Order: sequence, then structure tokens, then C-alpha cells
Amino acid sequence: MGLSSDEGSRFADMLQEHEETVVSSWTDGITASLRGRLSHAELHRQTLELQKAFQTALSGGAQEISDDAAAELRALLSELSTTRARQGFTATETAVSVFALKEAVLKVLGDDEQALRAYVAFSAFVDRAGLFTFDSYTRAREELIADQAEQLLELSTPVVKLWEGVVAVPLVGTLDSARAQVVMERLLQTLVDTGSPYAIIDITGVPAVDTQVAQHILKTVVAARLMGADCIISGIRPQIAQTIVALGIEFGDIATKSSLADALRHVLRKTGDRVSQKSPRREG
Repeated sequence: MGLSSDEGSRFADMLQEHEETVVSSWTDGITASLRGRLSHAELHRQTLELQKAFQTALSGGAQEISDDAAAELRALLSELSTTRARQGFTATETAVSVFALKEAVLKVLGDDEQALRAYVAFSAFVDRAGLFTFDSYTRAREELIADQAEQLLELSTPVVKLWEGVVAVPLVGTLDSARAQVVMERLLQTLVDTGSPYAIIDITGVPAVDTQVAQHILKTVVAARLMGADCIISGIRPQIAQTIVALGIEFGDIATKSSLADALRHVLRKTGDRVSQKSPRREG
């Protein structure tokens, strides 16, 4: 059952008349649930803003949290949810910050029977606001996790310049479809930016190579070749070599080396470059 206009106006007036009492009681309730992880002053500021937003929504005739009169309230609740999600609070802790309003209002309500009946509708309105907060928190948290996963994915697939005209992609961990796509995009962009004709894909840190991983690597090599770059695969350990043979995976004419150093020497031989190794001088 939604709030009637008269009931909404009554609770709006009540929130205004007992503003400081309600806000203080509301803040104390939230402080207890959050166990001191936010300062009392910060919580008091947040609850005061929310109290005014509830007051505006109710005085404007809002019967549901989705009504136009509750637009400001929804904006504040969304902001609260996003902030709490980033601060590491749980969805329950965030929603409780809204539900605590009911107890604070009940303390100043009195024992008037009509007011108590209206409180049921008011309580349902606060419940819907709490559920809106819960849903907003969930969306904010999912977006935050997705952003963090994307950042970790980019950090886990660096493309480094080893030599003039030679770049390398050191892969560490499992290579799935999403990560393979990032590897390909970053490698191709680096080839464009540096104009490098050679790329080394180092799989020393890949724990196992199966058919799917091999297909991802081969697609990356083909894409690099279309950009005019020759690829060398390094990090072919004995166990991985045996697995590749057992699976019947064919790398064709793609050069493979056991280590990144061997791959770099292979490229330098093809380009005619030499790495000078100077013996340490002995002092007589």
C-alpha cells in the first residue's frame, strides 16, 4: 500500500519538525551498523542530506520511489550506493543505512493510532528506498569489478620493446579468449606505434598449453603477420613441447625457441645485429 498525499505531507512535516532528533538518532543507528568505519560527522552529513531528500519527496506527493517527486532522493541513494561500493562496504550495510530511518522516525511518532497506521505505509516507502539502494549498490559494484578486471587484464599483458625493431609479449598465467583478444590488440597497436618488424611471444609463464591456447597464439601470430611483422614463440619447455606433439598442434613455419634470450638472438641474427659482450677488465 502506497502513501497517500495526506500521509506523505504529515511525515514530511514530521521530518522537518523533528529534523535534528531524527537525524541524530538515524546517524547513531548507522554508526552502530558500520562499526566506526566512517566518522560520525560524515555520517551526520549524509543522513541530513537524505532526510531532506525524503522530506522533499514526501511533501511533493511521492507514493513510490520511482515517482518524479522522488528524483532527488533516487540521485542521492545512487550516489550513496556508488560511494559505499568503492569504500568496500557490503550491500547489506549500505541498505541498512536507509532502513535505519524507520526506527529514528518511530521514536518521535508518538502513540496516535492514526499516525501509527500511516507509519505502516511510510515504512513500506522506506523499504522500497532501501531496495532501490541495494540494487544501485549491486550495479555499482558490478561495474567496479568489471573495471578492475579490465585494468588487471591490461596490466597482465604488457608489450615491451626489447631491441630496436623487436617487441615482446611475456605471457603469464592462463590465456583465455578475453585475454587473448587483449594480447592481440595491444601487440598490434605496439607494432603500429613502433614500426617493429619482429615480435616475440614468450609463453614461459603459461602453465599449460592446450589446443585452445595454441589457437589463441596462432591467431595472434597471423594478425601480426598481416601487419607485416614476423613472430617468434619462445618459452617452449620440454613439457610443453611434449604436450604440443601429443595434441598434434602444428605451428607451421613459425619459429619457436626454448627461451626469450634464444628468440632475441634469433631475431638479431636475421637482422644482422650483434650484441657485443665485453670481458671485465682486470686491474694489474
